[in-house]
Amino acid sequence: MSDLGLNHLYSGKVRDLYEVDDRHLLMVASDRMSAFDVVMSEPIPQKGRVLTALTNYWMTEFAGSVPSALVSCDPKVIDGIVPGFLSQEAWHGRSMLVRRAEMLMLECIVRGRLAGQAYDEYVARGTVHEMAVAKGMKLTDAFPEPMFTPSTKAEAGHDVNISVGRAAILVGADRLHQAQELCLDLFTRAATAMADVGLILADTKFELGFVDGELVVCDEVLTPDSSRIWPADEVHSGETPPSFDKQPLRDWLDSLGWDRTPPPPTIPEDIVALTSSRYVDAYQRVTGRSLTDWYGA
Repeated sequence: MSDLGLNHLYSGKVRDLYEVDDRHLLMVASDRMSAFDVVMSEPIPQKGRVLTALTNYWMTEFAGSVPSALVSCDPKVIDGIVPGFLSQEAWHGRSMLVRRAEMLMLECIVRGRLAGQAYDEYVARGTVHEMAVAKGMKLTDAFPEPMFTPSTKAEAGHDVNISVGRAAILVGADRLHQAQELCLDLFTRAATAMADVGLILADTKFELGFVDGELVVCDEVLTPDSSRIWPADEVHSGETPPSFDKQPLRDWLDSLGWDRTPPPPTIPEDIVALTSSRYVDAYQRVTGRSLTDWYGA
């Protein structure tokens, strides 16, 4: 139970989920850091506020045209449905009041550039999520069109990258088609907006669910935890670009030869500080706003 008397439903890699009533949940983003599906021991300061603030930013930007489960991040609005929330200052700026949804059991990934696990698979087998792509591509190269590349949604352990065909078998062709249309449209619009401020949205992961029969965007949206975001003027074919996401931490972990299974290595203070600054920079570069103006400052 929380101090508000809410029933604690679930703790994920980053978020804690609380039951508010039969239609609403409270999602609280911690500063926990997950890399390669393993939760690190050290928190990343400001991370939870950045994830929440960016999700709110994008859902506000696309309000009216992109359906979302988000109700509000405003502590005063939340307090109207969750009495006493205003007194929980540690949760301000990292909490989202959301509508309950029947979750689509897929990770809905859209890729505009060749990077990450997709690059590893491409080098090994010449495919991306078991699907054929052009030959001769290098790291960071753009696909002709953004690719919808789903993965399984694992309760524990690692998600598994799968083809669109296999995803259709898992969730049904109609639901998959709806998910593809929604995610590709949202990715394209967000990528265009980021390009306007000198950033490249390389890839991102969406969580979708059904609310009253409508497919909506749930959970975090276009954040450094769910996306690779690069400065456009520092992206060169075949080279690893600097990033406004957790990639510096991933790179450091890879340099250790860690096998990506628990327990994780101890993150040094300079990597913690660098990762935190990248999160804050991502918010401020994308939105043109200061994180000090967001709830909980």
